[in-house]
Amino acid sequence: MTELREGDRIRIRKKTDSGVVVYEGIVMPTASRNIVMKLDSGYNIGIHPEDVEIEVVDRLGGVKEGKKEVEREIRTGKKGEEHLPSLSILSTGGTIASKVDYRTGAVSPQFSTEDILEAIPELGTIANIKGKVIYSILSENMRAEYWKKLAAEIYNEIKNGADGIIVTHGTDTMGYTAAALSFMVRTPVPVVLVGSQRSSDRPSSDATMNAICAAKVASSDIAEVVVVMHGSTSDDFCSIHRGTNVRKMHTSARDAFQSINEVPIGKVYYDASDLDKMRFEFCSSYKKRGEHELELRDKLEEKCGLIKFYPGADPAILDFLVGQGYKGIVLEGTGLGHVSAEWVPSVVRAVKQGIPVVMTSQCLYGTVCDRVYDTGRDLLHAGIIEGEDMLPETALVKLMWVLGQTTDMEEVRRLMHEKIAGEIKGRRVREGSLIP
Repeated sequence: MTELREGDRIRIRKKTDSGVVVYEGIVMPTASRNIVMKLDSGYNIGIHPEDVEIEVVDRLGGVKEGKKEVEREIRTGKKGEEHLPSLSILSTGGTIASKVDYRTGAVSPQFSTEDILEAIPELGTIANIKGKVIYSILSENMRAEYWKKLAAEIYNEIKNGADGIIVTHGTDTMGYTAAALSFMVRTPVPVVLVGSQRSSDRPSSDATMNAICAAKVASSDIAEVVVVMHGSTSDDFCSIHRGTNVRKMHTSARDAFQSINEVPIGKVYYDASDLDKMRFEFCSSYKKRGEHELELRDKLEEKCGLIKFYPGADPAILDFLVGQGYKGIVLEGTGLGHVSAEWVPSVVRAVKQGIPVVMTSQCLYGTVCDRVYDTGRDLLHAGIIEGEDMLPETALVKLMWVLGQTTDMEEVRRLMHEKIAGEIKGRRVREGSLIP
């Protein structure tokens, strides 16, 4: 049998009762005697090596350890298709850029942007691609200083002529990054964050469809920071979520991402057999190309904290963060935005020291209102800032951004109540429908 290495592109001809069937794809790791290959459709198949013809189409040399992070333009469009948009893929790692490490059995980021393009060649029929690795991390390792570098890279790519940006990102903290970029980059073109719930070398991977839908959105007229991920458990459509309203709502389901307190901007219907037949369905208004001038506003106050209240929680948690020099604090309270009465003195002390304290709700859906019950009114008198209907994580990122612009308490309060990147809706949403 022809010697095969992981990463080789091969063509297999197999005789069947109805004739010869031809398969072509990339050789994947396997612990069995079968040849496992990833087809161009994104699915994996296993084939017994006996009674088949194997042709090595391209020696890719397997996984390249210690690959340098490089920037290179990959002209994937066909000759004469200069009309294709120019997209920049900025890779930060995550499951969409990961594979199973068969030494440990765990998933780890090992693919560069170039690897993603090799694994999903369909991207080349949608746009001319320039890829760059910014980070190669799992998303739990993301931090505010990385957001600033990523925002600057996005700004530079757009300034240098990119028609759209795709950011590959781990799903666990994608909502935080999407919110941060929404505040930091005022964009005249689409900025699309995309990831996958299952690594690219798994048969049920959502990476291919998500990436193709992301490329379609990045080529559209949506000029906002958005997240594009599976909209159902089937391979039928991806949802387009505004970056300040999206949350991961399931640990492993392919349709884990949902828009909170707002319907998605729209859907992209997937057609694996003919990408030209893919279509959009828009559900709400959005900023369009050229509506804004490009602007980078990347100053952040990184020393902000998010505290989740629970029954019996000790307000010493808040006092501790104040003592550690935190500049802003978001509370994730109960119901309409409450903590127990014993927290009020700690809130008073924090506010008197010039530290804004923002109240959000664990309920996610609905709006904070501290005017209904006595505790809420006491918190308002203590100086709490109501977080409106923002997600707790969005409120945290917004507070970081606001404190990067000003430290004046009244201006902080005003900006936290101002709708800047679609983060404040003012309407309730239940089960995907707007409720007056």
